[in-house]
Amino acid sequence: MCADVDLRHHGDTEVGPGLVDLAVNVRPGTPPAWLAALLRDSVAGLAAYPDAARARAAVARRHGRSPEEVLLTAGAAEAFVLLARVLTPRRPVVVHPQFTEPEAALRAAGHEPDRVTLDGDFRLGAVSGNGAVPGDGVVLGGGAVPGDGMRSAAGLVPEDADLVMLGNPTNPTSVLHPAAAIAALARPGRTLVVDEAFMDCVPGETESLASRTGVPGLVVIRSLTKTWGLAGLRVGYVLAEPSLIARLAEAQPLWSVSAPALVAAEACTSPRALAEADAWARDLAIERDRLAAEIRALGAHVVPDARASFLCVRVPGPSGGLAVRAALRDRGYAVRRGDTFPGLGPDWLRVAVRDAATNDAFTGVLKSVLTDLTS
Repeated sequence: MCADVDLRHHGDTEVGPGLVDLAVNVRPGTPPAWLAALLRDSVAGLAAYPDAARARAAVARRHGRSPEEVLLTAGAAEAFVLLARVLTPRRPVVVHPQFTEPEAALRAAGHEPDRVTLDGDFRLGAVSGNGAVPGDGVVLGGGAVPGDGMRSAAGLVPEDADLVMLGNPTNPTSVLHPAAAIAALARPGRTLVVDEAFMDCVPGETESLASRTGVPGLVVIRSLTKTWGLAGLRVGYVLAEPSLIARLAEAQPLWSVSAPALVAAEACTSPRALAEADAWARDLAIERDRLAAEIRALGAHVVPDARASFLCVRVPGPSGGLAVRAALRDRGYAVRRGDTFPGLGPDWLRVAVRDAATNDAFTGVLKSVLTDLTS
């Protein structure tokens, strides 16, 4: 495992008794009552081995795919592990900052991925008619490449990379990349893995590639953990061409996804659930933008145009994010440290968006902390 950052540090390790949780990106107040009732009823069938057929068909319908293009997994984390074990890339590349489990899974399986690290506003630009995209700088390995105004999306990674992994919207930056810019990274002979665990935070799921066909080597990973409050249940899925799905299924332990998790997968991909998730995403966007403005007013930098259920924040002053995080903990608030994400550093924090009252209380405490640390 690469020792420069702790790739296995996650938001759940930040929380504790008596702390207001702004570190974990799970929608509060979930699962909703109708889903909780279905999960309770599913306990009656636990004597039988789980059968994924119905849930697999439901996920396929939701994305306009065939069931042979779907694999149910014990959360997105299992999907990353299966890919790392099944694929044999010569030159894997992980685009950072992003969720660290893809790189951790690759390293645990014996691979040595390169890092392509976005800087500036951490985004791939939209592809223009001639294939060029507006871009900031990008770091490959240890050397910085300065931004030059226009940059080909395909040029962000080495041409010989045969596995590329990135998130959209990206954890922890909350950036939503244009689908066209991501698709431009595809190549014959290259596997392109897109983590869309937070795509249902985006009204209408614009820029999703989950239902796209014709993109060579495309693999999309989705999670039901965040929107539906099912982190403890472990449920997600992989969308890919049937031959790769078959290989992943062969490597997956038997009955990896529990019967209650399969019930959740079927229920959360129903039209009712999709409508509820989209309504939540629209309310989230309003509150997220308000919280971002409040934090910016305190002098902190917030990565612009956030589209997921969290904000990526760089705090001002000499103390840095670690000092702010510690002071917030002392005053009852847990936020996610940013220095365990490659491409960020100790000045960065990730803050989950909660309800208006919780957000207002947090910004009041943050203002006090920043005042105390800079006075």
